[in-house]
Amino acid sequence: MQRLILSSLSFLALAAASHAADFRLSSPTLQAGKPMPVLHEFNGFGCTGANVAPVLNWQGVPAGTRSLAVTVFDPDAPTGSGWWHWLVVNLPAGSRTLDAAALPEGALQTRTDYGSASFGGACPPAGAAPHRYQFTVWALDTDKLPVDANASGALIGYLLRQHALGKAELTATYQRPASR
Repeated sequence: MQRLILSSLSFLALAAASHAADFRLSSPTLQAGKPMPVLHEFNGFGCTGANVAPVLNWQGVPAGTRSLAVTVFDPDAPTGSGWWHWLVVNLPAGSRTLDAAALPEGALQTRTDYGSASFGGACPPAGAAPHRYQFTVWALDTDKLPVDANASGALIGYLLRQHALGKAELTATYQRPASR
């Protein structure tokens, strides 16, 4: 009986891992492990980029998804707690792309660590080693997160982990030149 239970659990774990591998995130301007273009650099805090959010596309959304969310996080920021660059929640479950210029009806951007509810591009300290920017799309088991535009990244992160059915991630890098 114990073997049967272990075999069943192993099968379920493999099935879940296989389905999770189908959930993928891509972008026309970002490549995993590669530097982001200056187009996505913040304009402020000493940075002079265009602060344009990348278009994101995903596929293989897990069954049962009732809404989606997108986050961009820099775990290398010299804050002790990373830096939230973009938080978009309450995307319709059928969404397969995110373009900041045309957010779907019902989508909500919340407060980033720049203090505004909008995309805030990369802006690591001048001369610092490249930072990683984790672009993540979250499949959620709820139609809507109970937040408003003032919700913090910490609160959004907590709620996403409570409701996640799966996630797909693309990590790009960025390094600001020591001088410009």
